[in-house]
Amino acid sequence: MGVFVFLPLVLPLTAWPVARLAEQRLHPRTATRLLAAVAGVSAVCSTLCLGLLMIVGTAQLPGNPLPDSWSDPDVRAALPYDEIAGRAAIPALLAVLLSCGAAAWRQLRVRRRVVAALGGLPPTPVAVLPDRTPYAYAVPGGRVRGGARGPGRRAQPHGHGRVVVSTGMLAGLAPAERRALFAHERAHLAARHHRHLLTVHLAARANPFLRPLRTAVSYTAERWADEEAAAEVGSRRSVARAIGKAALLAPRAPAATLPALTGGDAGPVPRRVAALMRPAPAARAWPPAGTAVGLAAWCAAFGVTVSALSSANSAVMLFLVLRGAASPM
Repeated sequence: MGVFVFLPLVLPLTAWPVARLAEQRLHPRTATRLLAAVAGVSAVCSTLCLGLLMIVGTAQLPGNPLPDSWSDPDVRAALPYDEIAGRAAIPALLAVLLSCGAAAWRQLRVRRRVVAALGGLPPTPVAVLPDRTPYAYAVPGGRVRGGARGPGRRAQPHGHGRVVVSTGMLAGLAPAERRALFAHERAHLAARHHRHLLTVHLAARANPFLRPLRTAVSYTAERWADEEAAAEVGSRRSVARAIGKAALLAPRAPAATLPALTGGDAGPVPRRVAALMRPAPAARAWPPAGTAVGLAAWCAAFGVTVSALSSANSAVMLFLVLRGAASPM
């Protein structure tokens, strides 16, 4: 394995340039998908790397439940600085697993609580709550089946989800701005932005070097919904006004950063409004290689590919080394 086993831990740094350029130059749809994929693959590779370091570096410690043959000198020789790296990998891997597990549980708990709270409302794609506090967000998987409900029957969630908006928010918007707001939230649900947001959220927990990608995807997902809303209502200015008014009306929600609820965080509103004041971005699947963002995208793709290949190579080599150590001579 050699030093290649350490590469997945630091190669996420290669994605930093594309995180900045992608949110400025790429179409938001392409940027969201690209950055979420880069973050997810990089996080899996770095976590696998920690697992390999822990196995090889700690097999010789007293009381370790691993097979005795795994502490063979040939096995330890496959990893540089095996004792230091292996022991350091134990708390690091434990922290990653606990952090990601706690984050995933928090997302699930928030989503279940919100869906349960909306369970008694009429089975409509949009839930209007009689609340003076202005807010609007989308709940993935929270839309209910249509049709009448008999006594004792509960609506069951299905589809992409439902939009939740308060009367306080609707009172502060003009009719055209309301349509833009609903179109924006429906775009979050249709594109399943909560999956992209959850991916980068967990990836940032697994490797701190991936936090810039989480920030970038939070912005590009909002921009993606903005563009979809502008195309649906046919007015970029209406969407820009709706975004600006909604940001001024809505208080900062404690759960705004949770991927369980999309659209709760307004994000960098001035940048979004400024983008809507310009023509719609070109919807390219991949940027030209001769441009700055194209070069950054290729660098990020190269870094992720090397990271994945390094992790796969290390895993295969470790398997072969451990198999050879366990086989009778």
